Amino acid sequence: MNISMGISSLSVVNGSALPRHNWTREEAQALYDLPFPDLVFQAQSIHRTSFDPNHVETASLLSIKTGGCAEDCGYCSQSAHYKTDVKATKLMAHDDVVATARRAKESGAGRFCMAAAWRNPKEKDLERICHMVSAVKELGMETCATLGMLTREQADKLRAAGLDFYNHNVDTSPEFYGKIITTRTLQDRIETLAHARESGLKVCCGGIVGMGEQVEDRLGMLVLLANLAEHPESVPINQWNEVKGVPVNATAEAPDPIAFVRMIAVARIMMPKSVVRLSAGRQYMSDEMQALCMLAGANSIFIGDVLLTTKNPQTTKDAALLERLGMTSRFDEVATDKASPVSSRAI
Repeated sequence: MNISMGISSLSVVNGSALPRHNWTREEAQALYDLPFPDLVFQAQSIHRTSFDPNHVETASLLSIKTGGCAEDCGYCSQSAHYKTDVKATKLMAHDDVVATARRAKESGAGRFCMAAAWRNPKEKDLERICHMVSAVKELGMETCATLGMLTREQADKLRAAGLDFYNHNVDTSPEFYGKIITTRTLQDRIETLAHARESGLKVCCGGIVGMGEQVEDRLGMLVLLANLAEHPESVPINQWNEVKGVPVNATAEAPDPIAFVRMIAVARIMMPKSVVRLSAGRQYMSDEMQALCMLAGANSIFIGDVLLTTKNPQTTKDAALLERLGMTSRFDEVATDKASPVSSRAI
């Protein structure tokens, strides 16, 4: 199969790329190894079959319960296994969460994601979160949650409350997974994704690069995601953020920017209808690197100064970058609303 020309790695019907679910590591590696212009051209061509190439989705992420997690994820500042600067907190008050969501919407976010540092939610906490989900949904925002492992019954309750997406990352390849996590198996994560799917929730699932894994591990993670029965609707790609006191510090190495863009392009090609999100680590990326990622098919970002416990580019900086690139987002809708005399009177 010659994948260096056109879009021959996928079937295209009526101008739209059809997702595959039988990718091999060899095919992923062959894509990754293409000359950079050919790889980006193929990714951008596929991107245009399913998305507006000039639009970027914006989301906001809030830690509604921070620290004290029983899991031993070797990259995480919120694990109770390590001495980090993060202090454990209780679940946030309902009104505070909703107020934060409202501010996020006013700042340009279209989706609001609520994260809690748990192995799995307790029923009393899940009930409170369901009320939060319903209230955020009433603001007119898409809703997302990441709460650890879920049973099918818990997923059903969240769906009934109005949850749109459930985030549960696989983090890395099956081969590298055991080197960074021992308290939760990869199969545990796959089962939670299945429960979310069965309940009718959309899935947000990706991973982290720069923890000491090799390129084949990054591609292995993409093959795992692309070969699920249904591709995740959102695929967040996180670049490792340095965290004091966690084991990954010993092996972490930031990926070469071009290597990172290559991974984004391969993700776009292998999952043509998924939103590919630049997630944690953007504060380490130049504007030029982010622009290349968007050219390669990334079409979503988290906005806000903080992502859980790590820094994120300021919203004004993101808005300025998208404006320089001539790309649209909810920033434009917010700016229009603020400039509207009718909107001003309503406020």
